[in-house]
Amino acid sequence: MEYRRLGRSGLRVSTITMGTMTFGGKGAFANVGATDVAQARRQVDLALEAGVNLFDTADIYSDGASEEITGEVLQGRRDDVLIATKARMTTGEGPNDGGASRHHLVRSVERSLRRLRTDHVDLYQIHEWDGQTPLEETLEALDTLVRSGKVRYVGASNYSGWQLMKALAVADARGYQRYVSQQIHYTLQARDAEDELVPLTLDQELGVLVWSPLAGGLLSGKYRRGTSAPEGSRHLTDWNEPPVHDEDKLYDVVDVLVEVGGAHGVSAAQVALAWLLGRPGVTSLVVGARTEEQLSDNLAAADLVLDDAERARLDAVSAVPLRYPHWHQAATAKDRLSAADLSLLGPHL
Repeated sequence: MEYRRLGRSGLRVSTITMGTMTFGGKGAFANVGATDVAQARRQVDLALEAGVNLFDTADIYSDGASEEITGEVLQGRRDDVLIATKARMTTGEGPNDGGASRHHLVRSVERSLRRLRTDHVDLYQIHEWDGQTPLEETLEALDTLVRSGKVRYVGASNYSGWQLMKALAVADARGYQRYVSQQIHYTLQARDAEDELVPLTLDQELGVLVWSPLAGGLLSGKYRRGTSAPEGSRHLTDWNEPPVHDEDKLYDVVDVLVEVGGAHGVSAAQVALAWLLGRPGVTSLVVGARTEEQLSDNLAAADLVLDDAERARLDAVSAVPLRYPHWHQAATAKDRLSAADLSLLGPHL
């Protein structure tokens, strides 16, 4: 297992993070998985044996059950691992049971700590943008939590480029703790993050944790053109993350994944994960699994090396046209592009 520095921090995290959204199986999250304590313990054992040192959860997953199970199965080995959790989503019926206000975040941390059976969270992430709470309030609350020792590092998730840059600017101006990472969706099926979020990551030295790196199973190889998806597959339920805008293009990508995987004797899923681990700015992939077999397969992706020709095939089949202003910059600004700019524009010059 490789360990990469998380943004500007001194923290090193495994290139595979274990996601625990499948733990619990309550409410809508039953569509993702329903891993009980015994199954979770076996999966965590597998992850630790593979060298995983970061476990990611959120207060909203299965109404807190994911955090409870995570805390239970990590008991006795808490000091050897890093725990990341998230807050912002609505967790109750009250007017202040959601958002990134000081009130909600402080209360959410206290509840998460109890469920996780720990006195601190290693990475506390704002799960989603809150356009109604002043960033000064959110960032001051996070700063206070770090200084109190309840949180070690802070990060964002699901921000747009301008929202994340504004948050970093406010933190710098006020001397608050700065986001060290962002958790984003980024796959061969959805390369939107390359427009703004990846260049921003490189320019501002953030870490990138990728959620649902197999696009909710779409890139696992079990969804093929002209065939029915396996019974119980996530995309046959009400769970629609991520959306599929071009089904034919998706199948084109999967075809190449299967071919490349066949050449290595590995699954299409491993190829999709290995491609991501070789992309600029990516720190770690948050993988979750319904079964031990799926988890073992995903963990093996950390050791898969794709050659330049294989990467070029995957880049080409998943490529999307440059959007404005990027196509204009590729044509007229090529004499003064930074490394961050080139992460997107380089292949088009």
